[in-house]
Amino acid sequence: MLTRLILYIAYSLKTSAHYQSVKRFFYDLLKNPQSKIKSYFDIFMIMLVISSVSLLLYEVEHKSSVWAVLFENFVVTVFICEYLLRGWIYSDIHNLIIKQHEKTEYLGTPFHLHKVLGLIIANKFSYFFSPSSIIDLLAILPSYRPLRILRIFLIFRLFKLFRYSQSMQMFTGVLKNKQFELTTLAVFMSFLIFIASTAIYMFENQNMGGKVNDLYDAFYWAVVTVSTVGYGDITPVTTGGRLVTSALIIAGLGVLAFFTSIIVAAFNEKMSEFQEERVKGRIEKLNDTTILCGFGRVGQDIALQLRANKHHFVIIDNNEQHIALAKQKGYIALFDDASRNSALEQAGINNGAKAVLCTTDNDITNAYITLTSRYLNPDITIISRANHEENAKKMLQAGASHIVQSFNIAGLLAAEYIGHPVAFEAIHGILHDQKDIQMEALSVCEGCFLTGISLEEANFNQYKTRLIGVISQNPIHSKRRNRYKLRNQHFYFNPDPSFILYEGDILVLLGRQLGIEHLHDLIITSRLQKALEKPL
Repeated sequence: MLTRLILYIAYSLKTSAHYQSVKRFFYDLLKNPQSKIKSYFDIFMIMLVISSVSLLLYEVEHKSSVWAVLFENFVVTVFICEYLLRGWIYSDIHNLIIKQHEKTEYLGTPFHLHKVLGLIIANKFSYFFSPSSIIDLLAILPSYRPLRILRIFLIFRLFKLFRYSQSMQMFTGVLKNKQFELTTLAVFMSFLIFIASTAIYMFENQNMGGKVNDLYDAFYWAVVTVSTVGYGDITPVTTGGRLVTSALIIAGLGVLAFFTSIIVAAFNEKMSEFQEERVKGRIEKLNDTTILCGFGRVGQDIALQLRANKHHFVIIDNNEQHIALAKQKGYIALFDDASRNSALEQAGINNGAKAVLCTTDNDITNAYITLTSRYLNPDITIISRANHEENAKKMLQAGASHIVQSFNIAGLLAAEYIGHPVAFEAIHGILHDQKDIQMEALSVCEGCFLTGISLEEANFNQYKTRLIGVISQNPIHSKRRNRYKLRNQHFYFNPDPSFILYEGDILVLLGRQLGIEHLHDLIITSRLQKALEKPL
């Protein structure tokens, strides 16, 4: 009966969405390094540890107040809750039970509850006897006031800071990775200190006229000397003692140099990994991200505009100089091949990305990036640069949503707008990042003065603006030239003066900010006047 009840509870917990969400919350709070809430919790715990240690140090020479006791009880309660929660999320007991049950069902052997309990206890004990768990437990003991000697465990509260600081965790990780080298060095250093202690005791004992009283003094002298500190409280006076000292100093310099080289090499190996983890964490926290593939001349200009418009973006490039420049400017950059699945996945193509921009100067590379991006995310918007006319259709077939032909655009602008002062001034202003020059899209709304009139009648030049084109889904314009497909609409580039504007059309205008704002105000005003003229 008990076995059936335990199995029922285990399967219920596995299928319970509420239980899983609660456990996931505490996992994000305590262990998930990519979780935003964990960073706030870590800061809170660091402040709590420092405050509690400061309070306990203050009580060494001062009488405890009621508020101090209440605060200490609060700190201990938080520590105990954290200790138990970490033990809870360390492993899933119900999964262990289910796994063992399914194993016995498959093999046709009886299910023994005591064996499962043994596995559970062994699993939990592996956590409770881990170094971090022992530190958490010892950090609670100083609060037991009847035993003042337990205050010695106060130092373990400071050790808890290693858990909440990412830099400290990285340092301990470095030491762990170099465990073999450091163990070898520690063994060599132990033999060195033992030999030096024995030798100095033989040459510098009191019977030989020296200052070494016993083996402890010899050990203390050897440790101080091998570390090249040399307090000078014990100095050799015999010839043999001085020779031992000289040899130990030289050996100590070698040991310190060896130790330093191990740590430096370990940090060099770990630093790149640490930086990659930081970049990955920053990317995972972004929403509506644009993935910019290629950081050449075009990519750099796009990045400037994205930053100016406060859009989130991630750069991928396999050129070290480009990545170094991007990082120097403070951008999030990945040194990788953008056509690889792993690079785009790391950039968040399936986690918050809204668009992929293929801006390299190689059409083949852009085509591969487009294919990979469309494969990984069929719904994402892909804008690809095409340097040659014959490759534009191939980009569309590869899955690009839109194609940008930079050389063609430059030629069209030069051919269409040369000789028009307003347009030339506007283009020059945009290229030189003048703040009062802008490109804007205005809608022809119901009842405004532009509805039903031609472009010749509208005469946008009088508003000091230049019309680049009109976006429309009205079938009346379907036979006009210079038409480009935009999903359910068409973009009519530089339409002729006879083009009639209808409700719902979108005007793409270029000009100074004052002119565009004035035209926008006229559209709104005319719409309101038309609405007021309607009979009630």
